[in-house]
Amino acid sequence: MVLVLVLIGLFAWHPWNRGSPDNAPQARQGGGRRGGGPGMGAQPQPVHVANVTQGEMPVVINSLGTVTPLASVIVKTQINGTLQEVAFREGQMVKKGDLLAQVDPRPYEISLRNAQGTLAKDQALLQTARLDLQRYKVLLSQDSIASQQVDTQASLVQQLEGTVKSDQANVDTYKLDLNYARITAPVSGRVGLRQVDPGNYVTTGDANGVVVITQLQPISVIFTTSEDNLTAILKPLHAGSKMSVTAYDRANTTSLESGYLETVDNQIDTTTGTVKLRATFDNKESLLFPNQFVNTKLLVDVIKDATIVPTPAVLNGSSGAFVYVVKPDNTVTVRNVKIGPVDGERTSIRTGLQVGERVVIDGSDRLKEGAKITIPADAPKGASGASGAAAASGASGAHGASGAHHGRHRPQPQ
Repeated sequence: MVLVLVLIGLFAWHPWNRGSPDNAPQARQGGGRRGGGPGMGAQPQPVHVANVTQGEMPVVINSLGTVTPLASVIVKTQINGTLQEVAFREGQMVKKGDLLAQVDPRPYEISLRNAQGTLAKDQALLQTARLDLQRYKVLLSQDSIASQQVDTQASLVQQLEGTVKSDQANVDTYKLDLNYARITAPVSGRVGLRQVDPGNYVTTGDANGVVVITQLQPISVIFTTSEDNLTAILKPLHAGSKMSVTAYDRANTTSLESGYLETVDNQIDTTTGTVKLRATFDNKESLLFPNQFVNTKLLVDVIKDATIVPTPAVLNGSSGAFVYVVKPDNTVTVRNVKIGPVDGERTSIRTGLQVGERVVIDGSDRLKEGAKITIPADAPKGASGASGAAAASGASGAHGASGAHHGRHRPQPQ
């Protein structure tokens, strides 16, 4: 019993159990600092800024369109016969009048010679009949022949004249057939895949023809726009202005070709409230391909001396569009703005900003009214090495990209 009491006393007196009460407040105090004290909110937030500038702002109507050739022709034979030769390579460019294929001309050559012989025979008969008619007229004037015989000869001459005309038509027909035996390109363009091989018997009723030729230069794009844009389009078009149209790829990132608005359709689609337009392009590099899906930008006007900011600077809140304006003391204030036309990475501002002011373009998701900021380019010279790199990374890296993405739609700061 005595031994147990002695052991309990030694345990209570030992130094390892004496420091715990004194250390607990320090642990709690340290934990409070690690949990994010009030000092964190006062730290300047790294952002990227840009100046409000003045310049020209194009007024552009964006639309979706389809590349449509000005001519797409199914080349068919116009006579029946055996296909002797195909003179093109699939996919090659051809010019109007180039030989594409050859149909066996021999049956038509024989028919032509036969028609020419018949024509020559009937022409000789006609000439003889005319001479006889002249002699009969002389004899009639001498009362040596009856007038009925003269009339009969005159009728024979007229019949033979008709026969000669019919013979000449047959000759012309067979000459035309011989021309049709040479199948030539009706338009300039690119030939597609061959639809029939040499040796096959082709007829005028073949639906697929020999090949399809698509005109590529020039080429057109048909696109639609809302009827609300018609006034802005028709005014300069009727005034004779050449309205520029630029075609972009499906992702709307790469410019393919620039051309001009050719025409506007004559009616509005009542089901969609849109109207079709056609623009033509030289397509010298053949970047526009038939039935290709493209994005179009129709330039309808250019605003002079517009107030312009980078598009990422404009955010949307409950009360509309706003920006963070940087004040001289490197704090920010929320400014409501009215935006005008947008041209990709640039947005025009109708009201709310002055040229020369600075606006935040990246890092706005960490800001509120009156927040202090730091701009990486303005960092102190001593902030170099690892800490400087970390600051730059925080301003322009993954976190900054998140701000640019989410900052476009966020509750407006109070």
